[in-house]
Amino acid sequence: MERTRLYRNGVMEAEGFPIDDVSDYVGDPSAVVWFDLCSPTQADLTKISEELGLHPLAVEDALQSHQRPKLDTYDSHLFLSVYGAKLVDKHLQLIEIAAFVTKNALVTVRESPQFDIDEVIRRWDANAEMAKYGVPYLLHGLLDYVVDGHFEVLQAMDDRVEALEDDLFEENAGDRAYIQRQTFEMRKKLVRFRRLAVPVREVVGSLLRRSVELLDPVLDPYYQDVYDHTLRVAEWTDSLRELVGNVREAHINQQGFKLNDIMKKITSWAAIIAVPTMITGFYGQNVPYPGFSQPIGFWTSTLVILVASSILYLIFKRRGWL
Repeated sequence: MERTRLYRNGVMEAEGFPIDDVSDYVGDPSAVVWFDLCSPTQADLTKISEELGLHPLAVEDALQSHQRPKLDTYDSHLFLSVYGAKLVDKHLQLIEIAAFVTKNALVTVRESPQFDIDEVIRRWDANAEMAKYGVPYLLHGLLDYVVDGHFEVLQAMDDRVEALEDDLFEENAGDRAYIQRQTFEMRKKLVRFRRLAVPVREVVGSLLRRSVELLDPVLDPYYQDVYDHTLRVAEWTDSLRELVGNVREAHINQQGFKLNDIMKKITSWAAIIAVPTMITGFYGQNVPYPGFSQPIGFWTSTLVILVASSILYLIFKRRGWL
């Protein structure tokens, strides 16, 4: 079934009709049309561009992947590109979605079916009485869902960073290499997420700045709420990046502290071992000395070794080196 809807005077009149029938409704000022394209071809977009008067550059951007989130203004329509985000098995999944916004039509173009357009529809239906505000209301539902998805991803990342902090400071932490690897992977995810999520703030901000010509005053608070959420997404993302950086620095410092402890222990034992080595070396000289070739010489050297080694051991133990 085609993902299409027709609203007339704020009431949904039809859905699931073929996209070919859209041309029958776009000319009616009282009608608002939405239809969705998933992984469309050049021929698909060329067909609708003729019906809606879409700019060739906007059509080209909708077909090309890896667009930066943006809002472009053309004579007959707006074109925006944003990214839905979710974590799947700890992997960050970013799904590109573009939208053509005309006076009485909204066209959504999804990169893949992994973007849950059904949830967007549920949001529209949850406040069906707001459909009388036309395309701006439908666009709000789309942007609201996208930004809420960013919050869910950040919450999951926040929980993961807290888990890394707990693992880092556990006394019996296991695989330190695992912590380091997870920290670097988390930082890469945050950098990628920030590059595609934070610019949504500018998209919504641009819509608010054009609110006089685009939005009914009733919708201003709704768009302002989405804009506030985009600000929180940006702040939260930067905060998590800083936390991940702190975890990484703490991990490096811990390795340095651990190395210092090891060097202290090695140095202490080396100093203790050096004493009997020095004494036995002295008594091993092939020259006469007090106690040479007599039992008293052996017992004297043994006593000196035990006393000196014990004193060094107690000194290093008191300083925490052993």
